[in-house]
Amino acid sequence: MAAIGYVTRDGRSFKGQLRTLSIRAEIEITPNPRKSADSHPGYRVTSGGVEVGAGWLRRSETSGNDYVSLSLAAPEFGPRRLYANLGRSAGQDDEDAFAIIWNPAD
Repeated sequence: MAAIGYVTRDGRSFKGQLRTLSIRAEIEITPNPRKSADSHPGYRVTSGGVEVGAGWLRRSETSGNDYVSLSLAAPEFGPRRLYANLGRSAGQDDEDAFAIIWNPAD
């Protein structure tokens, strides 16, 4: 799995950049104030004020740790969604720094 961006925790939100070979975009992952059911996303992902995805708080079956699972969609990605998780990348010491780790659907 490859890191396709990096964010830093800012309170309950995350701010950073999504980076692929053809995309460089500032993103913000913020709590969803309209969440009214467990199935609704806990986070909204925006870039330049445009919503490009959502995130759900999940718990790892192996470690028991919480993480955010992301679903991203934008014309630049083509007709398919990108799936990713917020997690630690190797060598990260900053407790508030997270990698956006690509999780291919196929």
